[in-house]
Amino acid sequence: MKIQFKELILINFKSHSDTTVNFGERTDITGDNGEGKSTIPQSITWLLYNTDTFGSKLDPTPITYDSDETKVSLLLDADGKQVLIERVLKKGKSQCYVNEVPTAATKFNNFVNELFDKDLFLSLYNPNYFFTMHWEKQRAMLLQYISAPLKKEVLKHMLDKQSEVLEPLLKKQSIDDVKAANSDKKKRLDKQYIAAQSKTKTLKEQLEYHAPSVPLESLQAELKPLLKQRKELDEINDSASDVNIKINTLNTKIHNLNRERDSMKDDWALLKEEKIEDHCRVCKQPLQDDSLKAAEEEKQQRMDNFKASFNDVIAQRTKLEEELKTLEYIDVSETREKLMELQSKIDPLEKEIAKHKDYKHYVDQVEQAKAEEKECLETLNESIFILDSIKAYKAKEAELQAEKVQALFTTLSVRLFKQNKTDGEIKPDFEIEMDGKPYSKLSLSETIRAGLELRDVLSAQSELITPVFIDNAESITKFKEPLGQLILCRVVAEQKLKIERVDK
Repeated sequence: MKIQFKELILINFKSHSDTTVNFGERTDITGDNGEGKSTIPQSITWLLYNTDTFGSKLDPTPITYDSDETKVSLLLDADGKQVLIERVLKKGKSQCYVNEVPTAATKFNNFVNELFDKDLFLSLYNPNYFFTMHWEKQRAMLLQYISAPLKKEVLKHMLDKQSEVLEPLLKKQSIDDVKAANSDKKKRLDKQYIAAQSKTKTLKEQLEYHAPSVPLESLQAELKPLLKQRKELDEINDSASDVNIKINTLNTKIHNLNRERDSMKDDWALLKEEKIEDHCRVCKQPLQDDSLKAAEEEKQQRMDNFKASFNDVIAQRTKLEEELKTLEYIDVSETREKLMELQSKIDPLEKEIAKHKDYKHYVDQVEQAKAEEKECLETLNESIFILDSIKAYKAKEAELQAEKVQALFTTLSVRLFKQNKTDGEIKPDFEIEMDGKPYSKLSLSETIRAGLELRDVLSAQSELITPVFIDNAESITKFKEPLGQLILCRVVAEQKLKIERVDK
């Protein structure tokens, strides 16, 4: 869109009781200080936004006289369509008009905003306005017209290893999400790695503490003959124990048989003295001869059986006594003493050998701890490498974006990013420089040239062409002709206000 000012009428606006300005391609406004030169461009921003050219509140009422009404009218052309807008201040109340139709403030503001964004218009209209905004706002305004480098473009300019690790991650997540995930992962792995190092150190200390003092081969060589001696003594002891146990067993059996024999003697006496009843135990009738004979025979049978059992017990005892005569009790007390003495030598050796087994266990634990520590470090280093690659990505992205922005300018340098000294992170920043000097350090003429170059970049990128005014134009003798109408305010000593329209 191209905006052109056609005619401006000021009624009781500050020092202008009735002033008309007809704009050309260039409009020269000259005069001494206090003649109202700067008031003319201010009246346009008051009309549009109720502010001065820097966006601050402005009191438009006359300075040297009283008036009931202040009025500013502007006829402008927007892409060939002419629009008349007016603002009237009467008794402290403001009324706006569009094409002479009274328009509510909200509707009027919407109408103006549809023509152009406020900050953009003020930056194009007043070359110094842009630099009054916060740097973040300046940065955002400029970058809204510059597309960020594509992921593949940034990756192409990075080291191969960094590109290889980031490319698959960036297919699933944004660079900031990848950074957040790996920053969190690194924090956890830092703690895990410290814990793994501590575990390895503790196990190494235990390994040193449990380290055997005598070589295993020496211990085994010393132990071997002792074990052989113990085996031989154990065999002797076991053999003697077998004999002694057998003697004890035979004595026990003989003793039991003697007790059984004595008991049978008592039973024999009773059996022998037992009388045969001549009456039936049940019916009490006298027994007949056959019955009496049967009873006598039954007793005799029992006596014969008893004698046979008694003789068998005597035979068993005799046999055991004969076997006992063939055995001799063996005294193993000396053998046991030797075994105890031998065992006292074996025990410390076996204890030392056990240390070797425990030591192997600690060695395995240390090796496992080292492996876990190494694995943890490798995973940690992977996250660190990813985070370093992200830093490199952001740095390269910033560099490529800065190159895009810098290509728009001829004399100005633009800084979009800065690197933190503490962590090397790339952070958004914004600074306009000319000849190596920041804008805040430029002279008046340099600030005008810098502002004109910047507003032409904004105009070209936004595709919005508006008039531009240069205040204190006498301070700059040479500059590039800006896009759009040019309004020059220049001080001429001892000269009344003079407005000249210049058409090319």
